[in-house]
Amino acid sequence: MRQIAEFVSVLSCALFAGASVYISLVEHPARMECGVELAATEFAPSYRRATIMQATLAAVGLLASVAAWLAGATFWWLVGGLLLGAVIPSTLIQCG
Repeated sequence: MRQIAEFVSVLSCALFAGASVYISLVEHPARMECGVELAATEFAPSYRRATIMQATLAAVGLLASVAAWLAGATFWWLVGGLLLGAVIPSTLIQCG
């Protein structure tokens, strides 16, 4: 159980980080190359979709890390999960 929870937590965190890096280094610069008007038009729907994905990944990572900690993993799994979960409010507030 603990190993599965740790795997799910790490996978969720890695997918979250990968999506964040992709958006920052690839999608947003490409959007800006198309001009400010098109970038502004496309940004809102893109951000809404990214918010759903990233908030879900952060929540799954948080829950899995708490489960791993409860199953006997070290305290650092809890700390990591709480740090990952801390991005959920700011992600959802920025979307609103």
